[in-house]
Amino acid sequence: MGLVHAWLMKQAQTSLNVSCRGRGMTNITSQIQSWLRGTGVQTGVMTVYVQHTSCSLIIQENADPDVLTDLETFMGKLVQDGHPDFLHVDEGIDDMSAHIRTTLTQVSLTIPVVNGQAALGIWQAVYVYEHRFASMQRRVLLHVVGE
Repeated sequence: MGLVHAWLMKQAQTSLNVSCRGRGMTNITSQIQSWLRGTGVQTGVMTVYVQHTSCSLIIQENADPDVLTDLETFMGKLVQDGHPDFLHVDEGIDDMSAHIRTTLTQVSLTIPVVNGQAALGIWQAVYVYEHRFASMQRRVLLHVVGE
């Protein structure tokens, strides 16, 4: 790999509106890869950021759906909806638990860009992990810097 000069760098950003059907994972990998191809960036780094406090982003297996089911089963045992210690229940019993789930996961991902694509492993996908019961519209920001 060669030295990249700052004046040769490209930047691009956009936002995705993601429809989540309630608690669970929504795969956004194809949307990310499609946008990235259009930027012309071949080598660089991309940030994926979700602008909410009750959903998160994860990179996880995309081959066996049981993995996602098992993750949700584990998270449900770890963070109980409507726990009696929770004070923040303004929007229902899943309100505070959604915030805790977000804290335990992440709202931002950094992904290398190689040959014009997000350099994900063969079984990896990027998911918006919705922590609320209700269907939600989520906004995900994408930003890439590279050459």
